Amino acid sequence: MSRNNEDNDSRKEKKFRLRKINPKDIQLPKGYTIDVFAHQLTTPISLLLTPDGQTYVADSGITDNNGKILRLNGKHFEVFAEGFNPPLTGINYFNGDIYVSHRGVISIVKPNGKVIDILSGLPSFGDHHNNQVVFGSDGKMYFGQGTATNSGVVGEDNIEWVKKYPFFHDYPASTIYLNGLNFKSRNILAENQYEETFTGAYSPFGIPTVNLEPVKGILKASGSILRANPDGSGLELVAWGLRNPFRIKFDRFDRLFAANHGMDVRGSRPIENSSDEFQVIYMGMWYGWPDYTGGLPVTYADYKPRNYPQPQFLLAQHPMNPPKPFAVFEPHSAIMGFDFNRHECFGPIGDAYIAEFGSEAPETTGGVPLPKVGHRVSRIDISTGAVCTFAVNKSGFAASYTNDGGFERPIDVVFNNKGVMFVVDFGIASEENDSYEKGTGVIWRIRRHD
Repeated sequence: MSRNNEDNDSRKEKKFRLRKINPKDIQLPKGYTIDVFAHQLTTPISLLLTPDGQTYVADSGITDNNGKILRLNGKHFEVFAEGFNPPLTGINYFNGDIYVSHRGVISIVKPNGKVIDILSGLPSFGDHHNNQVVFGSDGKMYFGQGTATNSGVVGEDNIEWVKKYPFFHDYPASTIYLNGLNFKSRNILAENQYEETFTGAYSPFGIPTVNLEPVKGILKASGSILRANPDGSGLELVAWGLRNPFRIKFDRFDRLFAANHGMDVRGSRPIENSSDEFQVIYMGMWYGWPDYTGGLPVTYADYKPRNYPQPQFLLAQHPMNPPKPFAVFEPHSAIMGFDFNRHECFGPIGDAYIAEFGSEAPETTGGVPLPKVGHRVSRIDISTGAVCTFAVNKSGFAASYTNDGGFERPIDVVFNNKGVMFVVDFGIASEENDSYEKGTGVIWRIRRHD
């Protein structure tokens, strides 16, 4: 499939669902204003502002099975490259090339539009995928790799991919020994809908495990952060035990931070009250998944879901005691892209501003509606770890919930070199299928005016 075709339909009239947009429906601190930078985008997931003044936005591709990179040409975005495996999760820039993270692959797009796959075979066939790359002062390329499952066990909640990849499951980064816990579920691979089966941790669906069974670690591990040379060579493990490190970024002191998603109340091993985590990433560290959340063991009473037993450890022995998160967010906030403020004209230097996508209730919450969680931009005080809301709809809800015109699904935050914040808004979820409405994505712009 071509990845650099000109968008022949860009000049044709496009009929999209009309999304109501009204910046006045968004509440900001005194002295800040918000307006619309771009709209009628489809599932925008990543914004890239390059040193040479170009503006790119990535379309995840989940609506048409075609991940794309769009480039701003005057007042309009045009397709610059396409054909990436959905979901395309992020783009970045290094030495003149655009780095594209898409399912199972990291590619580069050369200035002439040529696409080269530099890293493939990443374990991204499950619930979560390989995410946006960033570059450290060491010249290395860093990226997060999500897990296959919610909490370590393949179950009925994974039906969408289990039928395509029946032998896929989570993989640790070093050898672990299991407790031999097995979970009963309906056999979704059988013709008989009433047939049951048992599945163990770190195991394909329908394959049980035994006490102290070893699982060998691999380099391309689930729930990890990896690094490599810019050409994809020299792949190394940085850290693991993270459920879905959706975004990572270095701050001005060269510390690596990650936005990591908590576990859901779903599947064979549901976990209640699992916080999203903002973590400082240390070399060689294990961050606790699937047996810890928020730095605490899942055996604590707070993590017991209604109508389900108390979660127990899957691992017979843990690699180490995981660190406490730098900051925690309300369960199901779905923290996503973030950026550090480096401009005194905008606010406190060094603080992080992070997009909260919001819950996918009731599927992920055990049937409980959580419409007020997320759907905002929050500020993290980098000196204390305290979290406060920076920008949120005045209603407190997603715009479509109240038929207002503010935020729907914030997914990325990026500052330009003049201290202006851009907030990428993914768009409105489709009521007819598990996707999003075309043309409902927005990029908001926030500035400070004292």
